[in-house]
Amino acid sequence: MRNRSLCLPLWLLLCPLTMRAQEIVAQLPDAPQIQAQAQQRTPALNSATTNSPISLPPDSTGEMLTRQQAEQLALKNNPRISVAALLALAQKQVVRETRSALLPALNGNVTAVDAEEASRISAGSLDSSRLLYHVGGGVDLNQLITDFGRTRNLVASSSYGAKASEQQSEATREDIVLAADIAFYNALEAQATLQVAKSTVKARQAVGDQVNALTASKLKSTLDQSFAQVNLSQAKLLDLDSQNQFDAAMANLNEVLGTASNQQYQLVDDPSPPLPVASSADAVIALALQQRPDLLALKLNHDADVRFSRAQHEQLLPTISGLGTVGITPVGSDTYFTPDWYGAAGVNIGIPIFEGFKFHAQAAEADLRAKASDEQSRVLINRIVRDVRTAWLRANTAQQKMSVTAELLQEANTALDLADTRYRLGLSSIVELSQAQLQQTQAQIAEANARFDYEADLAALRFQSGSQP
Repeated sequence: MRNRSLCLPLWLLLCPLTMRAQEIVAQLPDAPQIQAQAQQRTPALNSATTNSPISLPPDSTGEMLTRQQAEQLALKNNPRISVAALLALAQKQVVRETRSALLPALNGNVTAVDAEEASRISAGSLDSSRLLYHVGGGVDLNQLITDFGRTRNLVASSSYGAKASEQQSEATREDIVLAADIAFYNALEAQATLQVAKSTVKARQAVGDQVNALTASKLKSTLDQSFAQVNLSQAKLLDLDSQNQFDAAMANLNEVLGTASNQQYQLVDDPSPPLPVASSADAVIALALQQRPDLLALKLNHDADVRFSRAQHEQLLPTISGLGTVGITPVGSDTYFTPDWYGAAGVNIGIPIFEGFKFHAQAAEADLRAKASDEQSRVLINRIVRDVRTAWLRANTAQQKMSVTAELLQEANTALDLADTRYRLGLSSIVELSQAQLQQTQAQIAEANARFDYEADLAALRFQSGSQP
């Protein structure tokens, strides 16, 4: 009842003024032309005051692109994905290289010697047993029997390293997904700002045309005309800056998508914002500590360092190997080669006695590196907890900003409608109208930015929790 009682006197005040303004305009010689221009320009001004979703410019070109499609393109084309996958495959080959020490080693040899008969003294690689005229060939076998676990620990260390490399590859994928999401939302925000700028130019052009017509009919002063032109110029500057930001955002998006071309897209946002990954920051932290691939990679690297440390300690233990050789000497002196084949088998035990404390230093180094990798895991855990809480706070703040900016835009639209009505009735100056136009433009940009900032913060929160697709 209170609102109705206040609105009734205002309506009684505005009605006579409106009728008087219409009578003055009707008495002008070019009144039909002014009224026609006002009817044509008013819808353009009102269209800028509505709280409608940001749409694409009518002249926009390019294929449609959603966030999910951007993620798929980035995972398919970004070279960082290929680099991480190739490094993971290379690390798997290290496992095979290390495991080869457990398998037999066969070497074939063919030797031909033209030596001084009955000579027995030599130096270098041609030992005395070969200083005979002969041609022969054979096979040598070397099989590790045991080194008391050193080689198996080396194999286990390289296996953990391969698994860590796979987790690093997965972490790279999540980095690319986050980069694609952030680049997409930045481009979408720039696109929305550009649309607001173009709508602002159209609306202020309409107001400028109306003021020019009224100034020509002596209904408005040249000061009003100057203010209208200043507002229009400011809108054009905003349009230029917005276009530049949109082009830069599109270039950044193309880089993340793995293309060097200047591909243009029509960015399409999700109908509704994605849901948070969990109900509380502590729940997100629990998820992150369980499934973050970079944390899993650090833990696997620590396991690899522990097994490598054990292997370095086991260098001080003996190594037992089986040896074998077999061959034939079809050409040679019968005095020395009867029969013309040879063969032998044996066992070799290698015992390290003193290596200048080399093995002790290597074992101590491996122990220290294992402890350092464990501390690196603790550092990353603390950083994950901090980053998750920070991302959670940013997402909550961005969600609250969405409702605040929506109210701000609604109030700015109402204020612009009232300011426009007051200016048309001659109850206020163009300064009030200009201020209302500026506030509406800022509110439109803030409302669009708040939504896309919230979606970008949700993407960052998904990344921090390790829940990227």
